[in-house]
Amino acid sequence: MGKGATAVPEMFNTTKLKPLQETGNEAQDILMYVYNALQAKGYDPITQIVGYIISGDPTYITSHNQARSMICRLERDEILEELVRFYLEGHTK
Repeated sequence: MGKGATAVPEMFNTTKLKPLQETGNEAQDILMYVYNALQAKGYDPITQIVGYIISGDPTYITSHNQARSMICRLERDEILEELVRFYLEGHTK
């Protein structure tokens, strides 16, 4: 270790956030990224995302790792459309 450098003690439990995984579906990618950021900060991601969708208040989303700015790239109706599509594709024959 160089002069003036200090080791970070193992007692600091840090959470590593997965980078944005691109699937070709921007809404899905951003929702999963925001979900992981909220979870990493100890929030209930479902409750926080629903609060954001209903109110439009971006403070429901953590600014941790730019999750708030990521979700603001989407319109709320795009988020709802993605959620409905995902649900119905998994529950229809």
